[in-house]
This record gives sequence, structure tokens and C-alpha cells, in this order.
Amino acid sequence: MKNEFKYERIMLKLSGESLMGEKGHGIDPKMLDFFSDEIKVIHDFGIEIGIVIGGGNIYRGLNAGDQGIDRVTGDQMGMLATMINALALQNALEKKGIFTRLTSAIKMEEIAEPYIRRRVVRHLEKGRVVIFGAGTGHPYFSTDTAASLRAVEIGASAILKGTRVDGVFDSDPEKNPDALLFNEISYLDVLKKDLKVMDLTAISLCRENSLPIIVFNMNTPGNLAKVVTGDTIGTTVRH
Repeated sequence: MKNEFKYERIMLKLSGESLMGEKGHGIDPKMLDFFSDEIKVIHDFGIEIGIVIGGGNIYRGLNAGDQGIDRVTGDQMGMLATMINALALQNALEKKGIFTRLTSAIKMEEIAEPYIRRRVVRHLEKGRVVIFGAGTGHPYFSTDTAASLRAVEIGASAILKGTRVDGVFDSDPEKNPDALLFNEISYLDVLKKDLKVMDLTAISLCRENSLPIIVFNMNTPGNLAKVVTGDTIGTTVRH
């Protein structure tokens, strides 16, 4: 059955901010329910799914300096914020009848498994959705970098980056109505044009390992399923 789809094993990257919905902060239960429904569709297809979710709706380590908190401590606080979101998403998915596993790059055995690559791959092969929490476990690395690193480690076919816009544009489409959407763009052009698809480390890691990134509007119902079935949705970043 999997042979019908373009991507058999994917890494879905969601921002923490995407969970805010219309609330403006924290977690909107409506967004959790919506994302879970979208993920369930591709799970029922037989797609193997890893998920990395950010923590920006709760705390952003990059803002630590403005609050008098040093960067390392701020990033550690951000890692814990990703675990809160990961637990919420895990709960929402399991309410849909999907078996999940939550792994953490920081030891917290009472609520999550430690990240062990071979164990994670086995979970995926058994059809469990694996959620990767706490980033890379190290400060100075974003959840984009965590998604790229884990995707390479587990042999994902692609990173699917769900955003609130339709793909990668030459300027901010929320500020410029005439912004140009790229259907496809190279890693180097993303870096040269400073398009903020992912941070430098994440893009470089994908480029070195020829891992395509598909940037698409996750808020449009059905888009996630269209990406895995090979429809031309969003922007593909590759060589």
C-alpha cells in the first residue's frame, strides 16, 4: 500500500506557535484536534510519521536575553516547552485511536522514552507515530535543526514543514500581497536569499544529506495528505 505514496516515512515539523490558533498564546484545543485529524488521515494511509514540534507558544529561548535570562538557560526552558506541546499532541492523537511514542532528548523517564535511534525506527515500522521532544537536548540548536537531525537519523524520505502560509516566497506574503511563491528552490538559493525557511544549521544538514524539505500550509484541510500523495503543494527545497 505504501508504494502508492511519494513519501513512505516523513518527519513533520510543526511550530509551537501553530498550536495557539486564535488564542494568541498557549494551546488551542481546536488546533490540536485539527492537526490530529490531518495526521490520522496519512497514518491510515500507512505512512510512517515522526513529528517535531516547537515550543514558541510557551517560551522562546531566543527571547531569554531580553528577560535577563542567559541563552543556555533560556534554551533549556524552550526544550521543556516543547515537551508540554508534545504531551498535548500525543494525548490528542491517542484520542483518535493512534498509537504513539514520545521520546525526549533530555532524560525524563516518567513521561517519555529516551531517544534511542533503533528503538524509534522499530516504533515507526510498527505503525506508531513518534513525537520527538526537547529538541536536540543541547542549547543553541533550534527545533528545525532537531527535525533535520532526527529525520536524517531515522531515514525519513522528506521533512514536511507545516506553516500558516502556502510555501516559500521571495518576501513575507503576510506583509507583501505581491510576494512570489516558489514551487521549487535549491538549498543554496534559500541560504543566498536568506528566506528563513529553516535556520542555517538545519538547511545545511538537509543539503549535505540530500533530504528534501516541503514547506506547505498546514492550516488548509487536506494539504498534508496531498503532499504525501505527490500533489504539487507548497514549495520543495532540494538540490
